[in-house]
Amino acid sequence: MSEYHGPLSRFTVLDLTRVRSGPTCVRQLADWGANVIKIEAPEAIDAAKGMGGARSGSDFQNLHRNKRGITLNMKDPKGLALFMKMVATADVVVENFRPDVKNRLGIDYESLKAVNKAIVLGSISGFGQDGPYENRPGFDQIAQGMGGLMSITGLPGQGPVRVGIPIADLTAGIYCALGILIALLERDETGEGQWVQSSLLQSQIAMLDFQAARWLVNKEVAPQAGNNHPTSIPTGVFKTADGHINIAAAGDAMWDRLCDVLGAPEMHDNPDFSTGESRSSNRNAVNSAIESYTLKKTSSEWIEVLAKAGVPCGPIYSIDQMFADPQVRHLAMEHPVDHPTQGKINLVGQAIALSRHTSRKGVPTPERGQHTNEVLENLGLSPSDINELRSGGVI
Repeated sequence: MSEYHGPLSRFTVLDLTRVRSGPTCVRQLADWGANVIKIEAPEAIDAAKGMGGARSGSDFQNLHRNKRGITLNMKDPKGLALFMKMVATADVVVENFRPDVKNRLGIDYESLKAVNKAIVLGSISGFGQDGPYENRPGFDQIAQGMGGLMSITGLPGQGPVRVGIPIADLTAGIYCALGILIALLERDETGEGQWVQSSLLQSQIAMLDFQAARWLVNKEVAPQAGNNHPTSIPTGVFKTADGHINIAAAGDAMWDRLCDVLGAPEMHDNPDFSTGESRSSNRNAVNSAIESYTLKKTSSEWIEVLAKAGVPCGPIYSIDQMFADPQVRHLAMEHPVDHPTQGKINLVGQAIALSRHTSRKGVPTPERGQHTNEVLENLGLSPSDINELRSGGVI
């Protein structure tokens, strides 16, 4: 792995994760310099699963970059002993097994703490580490449904609609990474680690944000609102001469500005549109009136004049168009990697920018067991020890 000294370089992370939520968590740590050791089962006992997904695919490469990889049979007593030896000098362990699995393997928090009281264990599950659903298998779309998101996504009356990304998986991973960093900060004061827990269901509910608060505070059950913002009106999608754009013009000052830019004095003077409350009550008429004007020019023409007037607006891109946008290119949202067989490829960049550090780039996802010898030698094992473990199927 190329030399990189980032803000998390002093931390060693043992990565037991697979599929998406766990790898998303670990990627946040790896990108900022943590020494991540990805532990997989030897291919002989786990030929199909590995870390989840096709190793050479874009998704897999994007999730597991910036790590070293080893193989270890955790079900073998020798393999478990080796893992615990690694735990003794590590800072963080991350896993996203079902809650009962780590207990069966003997790698639950109390067992890890007995070896290293400073260890931080990050655990991601579908529904929580305990409770009536603790051992149900978790899946992103299940969490989207149970967490309320699908009930408010899509056009009114359309029926439940999933979001186009695995948002429960992704946010569970990000929340877990945040929790791990909080635990590491607290450890600086106490010298003791702790168990950080996140779940797809909890994360999805937390991401509902103001929509959940509407119920908790006012007992309002949010309906589907389609492309309209549920409370900030007018905010939505409007047809143009050659496509669609987003416009957000809530509030009296922004409404006045929009009417001026559109050249629509009759909209401004319409008593049904005179206040935020009246515009909310008449949202369909408001949107129809706006669209009667936006149809007269192209998307780029409207964006130019609206943005110049200070009215929030923007194009609605396909993903290829998004990456071609000059602001996106300026933000450097492509993460370059030098892959040994695929050559130079771009993955998805970090959403965080620091003033004194850039995230680690260039390191591809490891092949299964690529760094086993290197890591075990660093742990103090001799070449003959390693060969014996390999012949015995432990690594």
